[in-house]
Amino acid sequence: MKCQYCEKPATFHITELTEPTGPQVMHLCEEHARGFLQKEASSPAASIAGALAKQLNLGQTKQELAELDQKECPVCGISFFEFRNTGRLGCPYDYTHFSSDLIPLLTSIHDAVEHTGKRPCRAAAADSQAQMIQLRREMEEAVEKEDYERASEIRDQLQIIEQSGGSDETQQEDQA
Repeated sequence: MKCQYCEKPATFHITELTEPTGPQVMHLCEEHARGFLQKEASSPAASIAGALAKQLNLGQTKQELAELDQKECPVCGISFFEFRNTGRLGCPYDYTHFSSDLIPLLTSIHDAVEHTGKRPCRAAAADSQAQMIQLRREMEEAVEKEDYERASEIRDQLQIIEQSGGSDETQQEDQA
């Protein structure tokens, strides 16, 4: 399909839903889409225009995209073309190898390049449980070696962890 204003291929197909006249479809090339977005920035469609402008800023020419598609990971051999088609990388090194190409993509999708989320409650309990198990083993070893001073230090550490809510029993009582 060709652009409504020139002979170039249309790469943007914008449908505006308007009440009295119904949907209006526009087929634009990249150049005319940029012009359209600049004109529409003051209209109610500004949020859509902003999203499209963001997409255009990330857009690459066909040559740049063809060169990028040829780029391969030296470890697993996955090409960027394969990543674009499947949405999956091949190995952990791909994040390093393709980082300059992934950062704009992640920023456009998530508005960030680092994940900031919550930690599951049970993960914290599992960590403290593992620490308590390790401390109990160390305390038993200290008793076997008759190092009672070290055993009492470990016992005190265990009591502090248990008082701070580290054991499952304490957490279950708090939830009830």
